[in-house]
Amino acid sequence: MLKAFARGRLFGEAYGTSTPWVLALPGWARTHADFDEVLAPRRGEDELDAIALDAIALDLPGFGSAPPPEDAWGSLEYATLVEEILEEMAPQVVLAGHSFGGRVALHIAARNPERICALLLTAAPVCRLSQPGGRPALRYRLVRSLARAGLLPPGALEAARRRFGSRDYAAAQGVMREVLVRVVNETYEEQLASLRCPVELIWGDQDHDVPLEIARQVDLKLRETGEASGTLAVLPGTGHLTPTEAPDEIRAAILRHRP
Repeated sequence: MLKAFARGRLFGEAYGTSTPWVLALPGWARTHADFDEVLAPRRGEDELDAIALDAIALDLPGFGSAPPPEDAWGSLEYATLVEEILEEMAPQVVLAGHSFGGRVALHIAARNPERICALLLTAAPVCRLSQPGGRPALRYRLVRSLARAGLLPPGALEAARRRFGSRDYAAAQGVMREVLVRVVNETYEEQLASLRCPVELIWGDQDHDVPLEIARQVDLKLRETGEASGTLAVLPGTGHLTPTEAPDEIRAAILRHRP
């Protein structure tokens, strides 16, 4: 049943019967339901399978039951709102973020080191590809340059964005399109360097939206800082939607850090 949190500013699902110690944040255009199989009771031989984890999974503003923000928020603004929910949770929280939810979760973990005992990032675009293959198409870059110089008619740049942009961009409307443009241009080196908790990276080797190479770069950055210990689990045959494609692995990772 849908529940309100943070004085009615956030909506999602509560699992379990005790004070929640898991906070799950879904990806772009996804909802809290992605984490149902991770957090709800399940059939299995382990006694922990039979119980729901004491957890909260949210709809992030702009998706599911949550209205969009009034302005073009970045992931930091999302994190500032979401971290209010920590007041309703256990002293030590395991934070799980999928895709866009991982961007938000990273900010929360960096800003609240005394509250986050572990961070689980799955299919989260918190690093840029080191290879130049991730650059926009040459024709789009040309249109963008001409538009910025005032050499194209109004609407030309938007038409190019629709043609060459991602599925998410084409589907986003209004302020959520502005949010998307903002967050895809963010960088997170400072937040990664600020982490102090264990970090679990769970990635599908068939993730074409946020390729495995990004996870390897995140893992390398965590090793370089030396402050946060990181582990990378690669899931064969798994794509981008890891919470629904590989709920067992995500649940097991959460339970490894149970306070």
